[in-house]
Amino acid sequence: MTEKVKKISPRRRARECAVQALYSWAISKNSPEQIELTFFIDQEDEFKGVDKPYFRKLFNGAISNVDTVDTTMTPYLDRASDELDPIERAILRLSVYELQFELDVPYKVVINEAIEVAKVFGSDDSHKYVNGVLDKVASSLSRRG
Repeated sequence: MTEKVKKISPRRRARECAVQALYSWAISKNSPEQIELTFFIDQEDEFKGVDKPYFRKLFNGAISNVDTVDTTMTPYLDRASDELDPIERAILRLSVYELQFELDVPYKVVINEAIEVAKVFGSDDSHKYVNGVLDKVASSLSRRG
């Protein structure tokens, strides 16, 4: 019996890489340029199939707007942002950025993509936490009905 392989979209791969880059930025304190260069050069094989312009837009946009993003999500967290699991924080930062600034992407897509990325990189129940926070953020931004 052959296993069905699910093809991951270039945008999903861009989000996964952007989460990894945000995580690296938060942990290493390296410059965004240095982290981006690492992805383009050192992780070239893993970077195949990625919508690179979208990766750059998400990564740089989330960093440029990190204070606004953190302020937006803080009321919906059950603990301080710096107490969140670093991967969950990266997923939330990326997704809140997308909800706030990438208005052409439907909120349901943003939330669904965040849940899927959390299933890949987060702990067992992090996708549930991410879903709950993002649903409240989307409501506060009037992104959902």
